Amino acid sequence: MTYIARKVVLFVLTLWAAVTLNFILPRLMPGSPVDAALANIASTGTVITPAQKQVVEDQLGVPHGSLLSEYWTYLDNTIHLRFGISYSFPTQTVAHTILAALPWTLILVGVATVLAFVIGTSLGVLAGWRRGRRSDTTITLSATTLSSFPPFWLGLLLLFALAYKLRWFPLGGGFNDGASPSWSIPFILDAIRHSVLPALTLTVTALAGWVFGMRNNMINILGEDYITFAEANGLRGRTIATMYAARNALLPNITVFGLALGGVIGGAVLVEGIFSYPGIGSLLFIAVTNRDFPLMQAIFLVITVSMLVCIFIVDLLYVRLDPRILR
Repeated sequence: MTYIARKVVLFVLTLWAAVTLNFILPRLMPGSPVDAALANIASTGTVITPAQKQVVEDQLGVPHGSLLSEYWTYLDNTIHLRFGISYSFPTQTVAHTILAALPWTLILVGVATVLAFVIGTSLGVLAGWRRGRRSDTTITLSATTLSSFPPFWLGLLLLFALAYKLRWFPLGGGFNDGASPSWSIPFILDAIRHSVLPALTLTVTALAGWVFGMRNNMINILGEDYITFAEANGLRGRTIATMYAARNALLPNITVFGLALGGVIGGAVLVEGIFSYPGIGSLLFIAVTNRDFPLMQAIFLVITVSMLVCIFIVDLLYVRLDPRILR
């Protein structure tokens, strides 16, 4: 219970620090939403007057109070999940804008993360168990090659080869133009077809980390006395590899997997941008470009809370997986 209590206190303190940083960091960025809006108006040749600037500030709801009063207002709104109106999408609330993009990112990045973890960990177990053999060389060499591909470069390559040249997949977007999001079978199949290339990009580029991590853990575990004892007792190699070595070597990867799941909410800004995918990553890029403080703060808050919650869950789960940490 003491361990859990410490983790709860640490979670609360970390959450407060993250929420406070989430308030401060956007205000340290150069420029403001008003500057971005006025720059767009000035690009049309219109002369900006003080009256026009005041109108833009009123439309965007720019606060004029002290930094401290803004902070207390921000905390109150955060507790009550009131994030205001997005500067980039004035007809929608920030909460509505995020909720519309969140399912796309959860499905795309979440599935890609799970696939990369399962495939990469399995290959890492095989490479570690057969270290120094041809299968180990093939797996590690392939993983090294894949790790050298930046996600945006691989995405562009797949987009050019499979979408533009061969026309096997759409060039971008989350669904066909004119389609209306729904839970109908045709729309789901259409959305899956649009998500294949970005999901493949994320899965392939993330494989190497899981392969090398699991392979190194396996090699370290295989040198332990209990592995030697199991081999001396005549247990089958497959049993030793899966029930003894892989089971213990998996523990560090569980922690990393929890962090990876927490990062799912943040999406993949570059990959979603390349494929014009309607997820959180693309939304974050729009918010940063437009100096959209309410939208930026809400997205950063969602990402931070998801990371902290996943870390907290992994800490609690780790107690069941490895009771030794309570000692």
